[in-house]
Amino acid sequence: MGVFLGAALLAPWLYWGFQALAPHGKFFQSIASQPFHRYVSRGLYVIAVLALWPWLKASGVKGPSSIGLTSPWGRGGDLWRGFGLGFVSLALVAALSVVVGARALNDQMPLGAFLNASMTALLSAIAIAALEETLFRGVLFIRLKPELGFVGALAVSSAVYSIVHFFARTPEPPVVTWNSGLATLGAMLGGFTDPQALFPGFLTLFLVGAILASLAHSTGSLYASMGLHAGWVFWIKVYGAITHPRAGASTAVWGGARIQDGWAAFAVVLICGWAVARKGARRRT
Repeated sequence: MGVFLGAALLAPWLYWGFQALAPHGKFFQSIASQPFHRYVSRGLYVIAVLALWPWLKASGVKGPSSIGLTSPWGRGGDLWRGFGLGFVSLALVAALSVVVGARALNDQMPLGAFLNASMTALLSAIAIAALEETLFRGVLFIRLKPELGFVGALAVSSAVYSIVHFFARTPEPPVVTWNSGLATLGAMLGGFTDPQALFPGFLTLFLVGAILASLAHSTGSLYASMGLHAGWVFWIKVYGAITHPRAGASTAVWGGARIQDGWAAFAVVLICGWAVARKGARRRT
């Protein structure tokens, strides 16, 4: 609760800071142009990262290997296999949505724009996977296992992961004041009152968190889960740029521009979970 409250109170200051920095470069301009609700959600990460060190120290963490960041030597196979599974699984959903006519390829998109969108998506995928796997699987899941056991740690870490990714998009406040973050956070939580958004959106994100935690558990490191996470994020980032919706398509089945909020994505993620569980069973055997 402290993290959510802290993020809501920090968001206006982040917003004001980047608005002041916007004239000093395109990097600051791109951040300053983000909607206010993004400052609230990103504030959650800022507060969580700031709280990491004292929590880890109190938990007896002695080094990176304690949170799954073991030596990368010999882990390249885990990383690439994970990325391949994530990339191919959502590529299948993307291809099927085009084949059945739910989405259409943006054939008017210049090659340069396509390459730029793909590279931006890839870089975002790498950064997001590294940060979120370290935070949710490395710190939260691995450090909770001794206290809650495998199932308890998996459930808690997956629920937290799903919650912070499930906030509803909210309209911009007319004026950002010190309490705008609190009002925006309350509106963002409105997504939990929408059954159509909860199922399968929240359910898919919970399942994703559980699969990534299981993969970290079975491999003994975060590299496979980072790869899988990056493969999924790539398509979530690029799908909306290279396709557009077609009239009459079922968004409940095929999702929207972010691909993961439809039942087709849930089914494919479920198959990925079965494959990861089967692989993990063979590893333990």
